[in-house]
Amino acid sequence: MTGSLFKGNFWTSDILGTIGYDSIIQHLNNGRKNCKEFEDFLKERASIEERYGKDLLSLARKKPCGQSETNTLKRALEVFKQQVDSVAQSHIHLAQTLREEARKMEEFREKQKSQQKKTELIMDAAHKQKSVQFKKTMEAKKNYEQKCRDKDEAEQAVHRSANMANPKQQEKLFVKLATSKTAVEDSDKVYMLHINTLDRVRNEWQSEHIKACEVFETQECERINFFRNALWLHMNQLSKQCVISDEMYEEVRKSLEMCSIEKDIEYFVNQRRTGQTPPAPIMYENFYCPQKNAAPPGKATGPNSARRGPLPNPKSLPDDPDYSLLDNNYSLIYQ
Repeated sequence: MTGSLFKGNFWTSDILGTIGYDSIIQHLNNGRKNCKEFEDFLKERASIEERYGKDLLSLARKKPCGQSETNTLKRALEVFKQQVDSVAQSHIHLAQTLREEARKMEEFREKQKSQQKKTELIMDAAHKQKSVQFKKTMEAKKNYEQKCRDKDEAEQAVHRSANMANPKQQEKLFVKLATSKTAVEDSDKVYMLHINTLDRVRNEWQSEHIKACEVFETQECERINFFRNALWLHMNQLSKQCVISDEMYEEVRKSLEMCSIEKDIEYFVNQRRTGQTPPAPIMYENFYCPQKNAAPPGKATGPNSARRGPLPNPKSLPDDPDYSLLDNNYSLIYQ
């Protein structure tokens, strides 16, 4: 911190001018405004992190996600839900940290505001005193100059009346001249007194201006340093959050590496198997001549079960009226 740039670069030739001082004050006020904006940014970011954390927490705890999975993939999903829960908690914790950083920024900002106010009060008093004394000095100067002009006029009147025959008139002019000379001397003393007072006040104001510049420059250096460090810390906190999240997600990846497709398939088969024999084909069965020892529907009946048996011979005589013989084959005629 230099502590010398402000006091050497914010003067003005106008004794009543405050443009340099006003420029510094405006800059300091803008600096505090910038701090307030970052403070509000941190608070809003904290609210976002908190909402996100709570929403993620609700998602991890209430929303089903592969709840019917089994064996190794089920264990990986359990780790996944646990780590998402932890990530959500970390975001909620980050929100608390950001609010704490915003509080620190607010405290720093208010502290600088209080320090600046003290210096401003001193400078306001110095400016007022300088302005009042300058006004008095100018009035004394104006009065002094007028008295000088009155004396000059009185002297000219005396010179013009040198050849006057009226002694009383001349006496009046000499009296007026003497009075004007006394008035000039008195006004001169008053004027000089105000000049000296103004110079003293000006020196006091100048000294206070230098002190104020040094205080303000120190404040500004502290503000820039604090703001820079706060922003740097904020970036570190966000980076740390990313690292924490990645470490938790890495645990999920490790659990996924332990998943075994073969084991999960084998586990399902062992837990839910229903049998190893498929159903047999459905066989034809003759209505009039059921096969002995015929297998129930859907069951196998042996190696030749798929072949149709021979047509049975009728038990009735050939002349039975229920039958008629045609080309040595039997046909059933329903009467």
